Amino acid sequence: MSAHVPTTPREAVETARPLVLTAYRIVVGLLFACHGAASLFGVLGGAKAGGTVPLGQWPGWWAALIQLVGGVLVLLGAGTRTAALLCSGSMAYAYFTVHQEHALLPLQNGGEASVMFCWAFLAIAVLGSGPYALDRLLTRPPVAGPAEPAAQPTSG
Repeated sequence: MSAHVPTTPREAVETARPLVLTAYRIVVGLLFACHGAASLFGVLGGAKAGGTVPLGQWPGWWAALIQLVGGVLVLLGAGTRTAALLCSGSMAYAYFTVHQEHALLPLQNGGEASVMFCWAFLAIAVLGSGPYALDRLLTRPPVAGPAEPAAQPTSG
């Protein structure tokens, strides 16, 4: 059998959709996990001041934990919708509690990353993990057994 080659732009987009969704999920999850790792472990340049967020500090340490764990889950495609929704909510919280008080617009208050991550994770929560994710491996439908004979009508 030969693979179907898309002949129209619409077919090309539909053919690419699963790969693009998977790549999008992986990139967003990786970037988010990197933010969490930087804040928790001081790697990749560390937190804003170059260090780490103090253990248990509210809300910074907890946000970093959500970033690391949620980002890794989304990256792997494991519990994707739930993890993405949690990540989206944490970024909405960050925007409205940290950035919004300084100015109305994200460009004015430094909240662009929070807004972008919030909407990116909301999109992932709605669209799902895509076909190349651990979710797909863990939730495969059971293999169908032998077909059961059709019920015979009873005369009565």
